Amino acid sequence: MTADDGSGERLEIAGYASVFDIEDYSGDIIRRGAFADSLATRGAGGIRMLFQHDAEEPVGVWDEIYEDERGLFVRGHLTGTTTRSAATAALIREGAVDGLSIGFRAVSETLRPSGGGRILTEVDLWEISIVTFPMAEAARLEIVPAAPPAAEPVEAFLDTVLA
Repeated sequence: MTADDGSGERLEIAGYASVFDIEDYSGDIIRRGAFADSLATRGAGGIRMLFQHDAEEPVGVWDEIYEDERGLFVRGHLTGTTTRSAATAALIREGAVDGLSIGFRAVSETLRPSGGGRILTEVDLWEISIVTFPMAEAARLEIVPAAPPAAEPVEAFLDTVLA
């Protein structure tokens, strides 16, 4: 689970790929529960992690995806096994990209009465991309801090010092 971008540190990311009941820049509103069937069918392993929606070169793996009261929460890691993955990790670390965007097919939708966008009550989720400009302003990722190394037991430390 490391991103080999020269840092030698593992890169785990987490955030909200979609936020419920907030209009995105296209006028769409996604309702709570819209991802439930798709997640039950595909699970996190069936949803691809891409960069800028480019299906030619996945950049990582989503380890956890679920709906909560706020939206669609995701946690995953960049693999570092491709040039694109390593470059994406570097861009995230530098703060150049921090957006998330979903790739989906609408299963159940209603046109909004205001004439702009849709109300989406069920979607077939295919991928979640790391992007420069997300359609939903609140769809952002953060780097998950690496866990500190496990403390060495005192006995093992004393054995090495006293040996």
